[in-house]
Amino acid sequence: MVSPIGRMEDDDMGPQWLKPMLRASYFIPCVVHGDSNKSECNMFCLDCMGNAFCSYCLINHKDHRVVQIRRSSYHNVVRVNEIQKFIDISCVQTYIINSAKIVFLNERPQPRPGKGVTNTCEICCRSLLDSFRFCSLGCKLGAMKRGDLDLTFTLRVKHKDGFHGGSESDESSTPKKIRRTPNFNRLMEGLTIYRHSHHNTNEGAERSCSSGDEATTKLSPATPPIYNHGNARRRKGIPHRAPF
Repeated sequence: MVSPIGRMEDDDMGPQWLKPMLRASYFIPCVVHGDSNKSECNMFCLDCMGNAFCSYCLINHKDHRVVQIRRSSYHNVVRVNEIQKFIDISCVQTYIINSAKIVFLNERPQPRPGKGVTNTCEICCRSLLDSFRFCSLGCKLGAMKRGDLDLTFTLRVKHKDGFHGGSESDESSTPKKIRRTPNFNRLMEGLTIYRHSHHNTNEGAERSCSSGDEATTKLSPATPPIYNHGNARRRKGIPHRAPF
């Protein structure tokens, strides 16, 4: 049965598919396609909320919301660009693995934080950057179970009158069309007239310079012809003496 998009549990602990996704067993052979290559169960359907399945089973989840689970250091992760479409992952630390930003599904306890660590996960004490509170989605869910009312997995969308439920909007990054008010139209008309007059002035100046160049060329004296005195002597009949 397909669950409605955005439907939340009565205790507001996140969408109904969140807990099944965190508890599912991944990277085990598929029961149906176990003899095929790449038949590890690394897919989860947010609508069916069943067990994990392999890529060959995708044909049974057409038009469903499906995310792919990956693995890093023997822990299950999901890419941010996939999961953030459905839940708010704020306060959960993200990591870069294979040039992709990911979040871990479940806690990763670290009993002994490194030296100089000033911030740790509020649930499992894992070392974190100062701007985060949890190391995984499961740890954020654990804090919500303890009664932290400031946390939520519900997405928010930005509208003109504030925030409402839904996916995050990209309207802020989209260039908006300029509104053509009467003042704007008068400004554009004045700019057009200025450009036209400036263009005519430049053309007049160019024509004036061109005419002046032509006049200078006409007034300049012509280059005198080259007079060859040797040829003139030959024409007057001056005899050439034979060498001694």
